[in-house]
Amino acid sequence: MKRFTQSPAIVAFLLVGASPVFSDGAGIEWDILNQEVISLYQKGEYDRAVVVAREALEVAEENVGPDHPDVAGSLNNLALLYQAQGDYAKAEPHYKRALAISEKALGPDHPDVAGSLNNLAGLYHTQGDYAKAEPLYRRALAISEKALGPDHPYVATSLNNLALLYQAQGDYAKAEPHYKRALAIREKALGPDHPLVATSLENLATVYRATNRDEEAKPLELRAARIRAIER
Repeated sequence: MKRFTQSPAIVAFLLVGASPVFSDGAGIEWDILNQEVISLYQKGEYDRAVVVAREALEVAEENVGPDHPDVAGSLNNLALLYQAQGDYAKAEPHYKRALAISEKALGPDHPDVAGSLNNLAGLYHTQGDYAKAEPLYRRALAISEKALGPDHPYVATSLNNLALLYQAQGDYAKAEPHYKRALAIREKALGPDHPLVATSLENLATVYRATNRDEEAKPLELRAARIRAIER
């Protein structure tokens, strides 16, 4: 059986400064610290990354105050690191505070709010707390559709997250249409040979396998394998 992307998708580290709503960001020092955090995270040096991420958070709070979107970005980054370390108890309050800041500073229907919702939902998903994760994923999907349009790649990410959640619970009837729609969006928005298209193909194939539809799974797995070969 081919690869199954089990982990819910989360928002990447912030690579830029303030939200366009805010003309002044947390400053060049904050940007430099964030770049270092990203580099350390990519190397798997989570302990060192946490130290630098905490410093970035302090710089943001000092430079732009506690309720700025850049502070939310630093909180999300720190939460992501704690989650990567398996320290869910530390990750949760950081995700929650980031969400609260984004909602207050940017409004409840901003795409960054959807990102924070996906992050918090992903934490609950990882812990098997599906009842908490589902409404957050659903709200993130609704925000992304409204703010970005129904065919945006972020919408596909939210659909994929919901499908993963349903599949983890054995609800293949709900998972399948979400995977199919995510696949269609990614093919249209990213092109037929994008790695995320391969992921969608693989995920949909796992549903077919799990529901004894091997003949439907095979062409999806073969196509995904061809895309993965292109990646190399």
